[in-house]
Amino acid sequence: MNVRHFLKLGLAALALATGLAGCGGGDDDDPPAANQGNIAEVAKAQGFNALLAAAAKAGIANTLTDANAQLTVFAPTDQAFTDLAKRLGFADATAMVNALPPAALQSILTYHVLGTKKLSADLAAGGATQATAYSFENAPARLNFDFTSAVKITDAALTSATVVTANVPASNGVIHAVDKVLIPPGVLNLVQMAQANPLFSSLVAAVVAADLQGTLSGSGPFTVFAPTDAAFAAAPSNLSTAQLRTVLTYHVLPSQVLSTQIPFGTPVATVSGQSLVFTSGTPPTIRDTTAVQARISAVDVRASNGVIHVIDKVLIPAL
Repeated sequence: MNVRHFLKLGLAALALATGLAGCGGGDDDDPPAANQGNIAEVAKAQGFNALLAAAAKAGIANTLTDANAQLTVFAPTDQAFTDLAKRLGFADATAMVNALPPAALQSILTYHVLGTKKLSADLAAGGATQATAYSFENAPARLNFDFTSAVKITDAALTSATVVTANVPASNGVIHAVDKVLIPPGVLNLVQMAQANPLFSSLVAAVVAADLQGTLSGSGPFTVFAPTDAAFAAAPSNLSTAQLRTVLTYHVLPSQVLSTQIPFGTPVATVSGQSLVFTSGTPPTIRDTTAVQARISAVDVRASNGVIHVIDKVLIPAL
């Protein structure tokens, strides 16, 4: 790590610890953690109602009250739960919590928990990633941290939460309030993972217009090459429903293909019946029926029924 980067991390951690002190993050003015309630009690006092309701349904409320633990909880605000609920098509946070299975809620909530107490300065000093208590396919799921300005946390849906209140003390750990519910890998289906990321609003709208949401929410598994909103803005419009279905299914493979499994140089059949050709490189690209290849900008966004790879162009099949 060079000196400039080290100083940037150090100053970011210092700014977080001091600038948010008035919001529950001060080290000198706060009473000792032993005099605080446990994480559940502090969360209740701070108004994290949706979080506690989800924890109760998920069966992990006892984790937050465990006197023998020292945990770090990235606690989404009630507004964060409401925002996710609306993106997933629910009326409000309560409706979402009631609808999601306990196992899914447990995976989502434990993705917000570190097994040790980490103040903001500890996170900055500890590096850019931290393993959470949620385990995905026998490997710990990880959160990525950015300390260049406000502390941001990137999740498995490629969206970022901002720490809005840091270092809220509890007797069994610490709470950092965040403005977004973090999405773990492999819990939501492909459509829900796209809904969770505003980058794919146009894709989600197209899937609904083509009446493909039921298929892509099914058991699969599928691989989806997902164009961003910017890619859709440059794509042909005024397609018939049948043409739109052909275009969208041209972005889908009928099996799960991770980035390490892409067969470069060999035509690969899509759900539309037409083929794509992948070219290795930095970044890898996809050749469709046009002269302009799509670049793969992000890979291996894991859903419960497949995987998403992000591309910068809408793939055009023969129509």
